[in-house]
Amino acid sequence: MKTASTLLSTFALLVLGASFSPVACADATTNAAPAPVVALDFGDYAPGTLRMKASAALDAKNYDAAIAYANKCIEAFGPQAEAQQAALKAMPSDKDEIFKQWALNDVGVCYLVKGQALEAQGKKKDATDAYTTLVNKLAFAQCWDPQGWFWTPADQAKEHLASLTTS
Repeated sequence: MKTASTLLSTFALLVLGASFSPVACADATTNAAPAPVVALDFGDYAPGTLRMKASAALDAKNYDAAIAYANKCIEAFGPQAEAQQAALKAMPSDKDEIFKQWALNDVGVCYLVKGQALEAQGKKKDATDAYTTLVNKLAFAQCWDPQGWFWTPADQAKEHLASLTTS
């Protein structure tokens, strides 16, 4: 049997939840309905999956999702990526050796995607931080282009950093 205080607490939660739900209330300043909350699908949480989802979200101009997918990869695999970077004396050139650095490569791309998404949102300082981390901590990350070559996310990050400091 529920007590009066339990019923009151339940009622208060229902009322407050309905009153302050971002989905249930219109924006008070514009009277517009708020954007719907979209649940992210992290798939199998593998670094390659998270990298691909981050890149796809960036391409779709869904910058918040791109950042969320990139952050999930960075949080989960960043320490391993940094360990792989630290174990290397030079950037690998052998295809098999490059692919062995899976965490380094996927996390490196995610830092680039995160920086690009933040830059697109006008968050120059945060974008600069993401690019700088990539350049300073994961410079040997590489990504396979389906057209048949590897490219280096840190090189692109350097280009973005240069444009951010001149603008």
